[in-house]
Amino acid sequence: MSKKTVIVGATTNPGRYAYIAAEMLTEYHHEIIPVGIKSGVVFGKEILPIQSKPRINDVDTITLYIGPKHQPEHYEYLLSLKPKRVIFNPGTENPDFEKLVEASGAEAWRACTLVLLRSGQY
Repeated sequence: MSKKTVIVGATTNPGRYAYIAAEMLTEYHHEIIPVGIKSGVVFGKEILPIQSKPRINDVDTITLYIGPKHQPEHYEYLLSLKPKRVIFNPGTENPDFEKLVEASGAEAWRACTLVLLRSGQY
């Protein structure tokens, strides 16, 4: 089953984990919505500017690739997308945001999107 996934911190740089996640999610037939501060196209999808707070409906998962110090300005926006879960990839762990995610009724996972996909746990 395809899970619409918002990739926060999306990039066109193939050396970054956010790019690899976009590639793997696409390979595993999950719809990706790349969101970030850099413009460009990743796997046929335009990177939406996070500053414009693009409306995205029916979000299953948000996977984070921005560090904790850059997350607070986006808390409200990301929670407004009403995800079922937020994946805090290694280096993005943030107990304050995790509490807000759980208080909103979503699940906060400290996990690696790539490992979840490869191990069939996504």
